Amino acid sequence: MDGRDVERALAEALKVLVTREDEDWSVRAGRLTWTCRETAVHVAHDLAAYAGQLAARPRDGYLPYDLAVRPEAPVGEVLEVVRACGGLLAATLDAAGPEARAWHWGPTDPSGFAAMGVAEILLHTWDITRGLGGGWHLPGPPSAAVLARLFPEAPGGDPAAVLLWCTGRGELAGRPVRTSWVWKAAVD
Repeated sequence: MDGRDVERALAEALKVLVTREDEDWSVRAGRLTWTCRETAVHVAHDLAAYAGQLAARPRDGYLPYDLAVRPEAPVGEVLEVVRACGGLLAATLDAAGPEARAWHWGPTDPSGFAAMGVAEILLHTWDITRGLGGGWHLPGPPSAAVLARLFPEAPGGDPAAVLLWCTGRGELAGRPVRTSWVWKAAVD
């Protein structure tokens, strides 16, 4: 996975989210404890953090910074921050060579950071749209790519349903609901 995957996921997410920016984003985002607005800020934070990690390439921890979005910023501006942070990650991925490694619970390559970025965008868009009443589903091809890169042990089946199950958001026949999970972004 690479910067183009992040850009496509971002375009897909923003296509639905900007049409709903006038709704009540103070409601919980699906099963999360965060509001829809807080979830969007979280996405922006993670995308910026992944870009920073990959640009600085720390070997054993996270950079000591956080993204702060003004509390009074309207949802439309929060979504612009998400767009900006997604662009930062995509550009950083495009600039990094395949040999680049940076810390995310171990040495993670650019494809791992791209997969995590796509996962954050898609999964949290799903969470937000659930909070706002539904009407959006994870797209299959990027869900399959995220599963292949971050959840190599995932069972077969519809990629969107499997990704939701892998991250504790859905059910799969014959399998218990997941209450905890970790993706595998680090490479050996």
